[in-house]
Amino acid sequence: MSSMIEHDAESALGKVGERLSLGVAARLSRYLQVLTQAKKMGKETISSQELSDYTHVNSTQIRRDLSGFGKFGKRGVGYNVDSLVSQIRKILRTSGQHNIALFGAGHLGRAIASSDIFADHGFRVVAIFDKDPAKIGEAVGPHTVRDTGALAQIVEEEDIVVGVLAVPTAAAQSLADDLVAAGVKIIFNYSEALLQVPPEVTVHTSSPAVDLLYALYFYLT
Repeated sequence: MSSMIEHDAESALGKVGERLSLGVAARLSRYLQVLTQAKKMGKETISSQELSDYTHVNSTQIRRDLSGFGKFGKRGVGYNVDSLVSQIRKILRTSGQHNIALFGAGHLGRAIASSDIFADHGFRVVAIFDKDPAKIGEAVGPHTVRDTGALAQIVEEEDIVVGVLAVPTAAAQSLADDLVAAGVKIIFNYSEALLQVPPEVTVHTSSPAVDLLYALYFYLT
């Protein structure tokens, strides 16, 4: 079954063109998050209804999304978790390992560095930076906090593709500018700063407050 899934997915990948629509990519990413956790829990199969329960995407939409890339599921059995994780990563072109530079060695930065949240999806924190002289040289897990002045050299040496900003709002734009200058094209922003970057650079801002407001809206309506 696994080889059939891989063959179908690889054939389908050639048909979808260079880029997925934003909606499909967003939903596939949500499916992948649930599947990765299910895999860690030891689940071997999962149904479209279970995926729907955890993602709040209609099960019909889930089946439609996945059927567009190959024959992943089996009626009455569901989807093989391990195979589907592998194939969604191929579809999203996120297979393999991707290196991250983390900025901010405060409470949030240390929590991110010690979490599996990125590692579970193939992202590896390879460098931690801070501007505070008191933090530079400290150990955070297996890493030593570096001075941001070494950013450009480390980005090149470590092949860093993502910069994660876990810094105060006032410091975020300057660091974003440094990342852009070093050639980093993806910035994950945990601050409240409205970052200005060139069009070829992608910024994703993660705000718990915004997520709560979104949830509250649906609760109240």
